Amino acid sequence: MSQYTLLTGATGLLGRYLMRDLLQRGVRLAVLARPSKRESARQRIEGILQMWESQLGCDLPRPVCLEGDICSERLGLDEAAVRWVRNHCPSMLHSAASLSFHAEPNGEPWRSNVGGTRNMLDLCQAAGIRQLHYVSTAYVCGLRRGRIMESDLDFGQPFRNDYEKSKLEAETLVRQADFLDCLTVYRPAVIAGDSITGYTNTYHGLYMYLKLMSVLVWNTEPGPDGVRDTPVRLEMTGDEPRNIVPVDWVSEAMCRLFTTPAAHGDTYHLAPVNPITPRQIIEA
Repeated sequence: MSQYTLLTGATGLLGRYLMRDLLQRGVRLAVLARPSKRESARQRIEGILQMWESQLGCDLPRPVCLEGDICSERLGLDEAAVRWVRNHCPSMLHSAASLSFHAEPNGEPWRSNVGGTRNMLDLCQAAGIRQLHYVSTAYVCGLRRGRIMESDLDFGQPFRNDYEKSKLEAETLVRQADFLDCLTVYRPAVIAGDSITGYTNTYHGLYMYLKLMSVLVWNTEPGPDGVRDTPVRLEMTGDEPRNIVPVDWVSEAMCRLFTTPAAHGDTYHLAPVNPITPRQIIEA
């Protein structure tokens, strides 16, 4: 009987890279996806795969597509789908998450990050999944300073926003799941677009500031020298270190670890050795 890894978050930025890179490595995937207003879950996944095939110039294997939602009980899967997962999926890679920084009327980021993680764990327990690869964030450290170890988690630290706090609570749930035989946790820093193409499909974090500045600058008349300037200034020197990592690098690192059984069962900080500064970003 063929074995698959159940992947969540395949339509997100990191998830679509993980799907591409794992399929290229011969990993059999079953992907959980929601339908959109215009497309079914299968159509959304197919569109992403066709985009990758156009860029790569080669065909990719097709994953099994399961329609569901992490915010629903047992990820929205019916009994037949749960039975299929039980028979075919010994492992899960949970990449789905909300990137909302602050609490929203719809309950995000808590709804997806904490509730979704709880639903994912319930499915794992019901379907007999005992190997879990979980995408957390380096920012579960909150506002702590100094060296943060992979074994560190909850020290009562304060947080910048609801996203960080929700991810700490979610990772705590995962670590308390005593039915798991093997838990591997990945903690990436701030994920930016592709290091070669610049591609991204989400504009949170770093991109919010760039988007704001582009709107302000293009609504400002150019000066005599043709340069558009804006009086808006951010309170920074430009030399503050920023822990930003490109999505293709994060996916490559995760896929190498995922396909190396000896690396399973640990926690990994996927962060830059030499953080970049806002000045370097602007000058680039």
